[in-house]
Amino acid sequence: MFIDTHAHINFNAFKNDADEIIRKSLNDNVWMILVGSEYKTSKRGLDIANKYQKGVYSAVGIHPIHLEESSIKDNEGEYNFSTRGEIFNYDMYEKLAKFEKVVAIGEIGLDYYYIKLSENTNLIKSKQKEIFLKQLELARNLNLPVIIHCRQAHDDLINALKVFKKNHKGNFPSDRPWGVIHCFSGDEDLAWQYFSLGLIISFTGIITFSSNWDNLIRKIPFEKFLIETDTPYLAPEPFRGKRNEPILVKYVAKRIAEIKHLTLEKVEKITFENAKILFNI
Repeated sequence: MFIDTHAHINFNAFKNDADEIIRKSLNDNVWMILVGSEYKTSKRGLDIANKYQKGVYSAVGIHPIHLEESSIKDNEGEYNFSTRGEIFNYDMYEKLAKFEKVVAIGEIGLDYYYIKLSENTNLIKSKQKEIFLKQLELARNLNLPVIIHCRQAHDDLINALKVFKKNHKGNFPSDRPWGVIHCFSGDEDLAWQYFSLGLIISFTGIITFSSNWDNLIRKIPFEKFLIETDTPYLAPEPFRGKRNEPILVKYVAKRIAEIKHLTLEKVEKITFENAKILFNI
């Protein structure tokens, strides 16, 4: 069994065929976690997960870019949407997070990539950190792991995590990780900094068309990584430029198997077990 630990079937890209895509994945032995980016998609992900007896789970949280009203468009055309600027409501997210199918708080974190030079940079960064810490609090209060997003903000993220752990000693599991850095984009040194904080990392289809992470993948311990698609984004080779979907997580696993000289079945077993442990599935 494979598990795509980060899928956005709850986004508008799948508004016409979400159930069809999910059934196709489940029939091909691919489970998934539907990750929210604000309240609307968090609730939609939970609603979708509740339709299935097993194999479909959800995570609820507010992504840092949804804290400000803006138009988002990246240089490669992967992302093109508008955000309204949501005010984080702890009680509303707590209510969602208590449902059985919710296995994590996410995706949460810091994202400085889209902050424009003309904007009040310090104010926006401060707000992102504040809401990130509040969602970490929510996760620890409910004993749920976190799914963390980070783009061009790793130094601030690590500092925030260190302070949070120091202020919440004794409230972290000692026998398993308490969160994952999704779509890991850093180097080997950064990965070990996250490991030392009790976190693991996750790889996407980017590793199928970039060799930047080959050395890290060769060295990474079996218990320290997950696989994901970030559907509908970041489709792996040979599907680049097309809408991604959970079933394609096998291409991520296949590339890891090639780099680490393992069988695909071995990577399947490793990553599924790691997901079971982290998300208590």
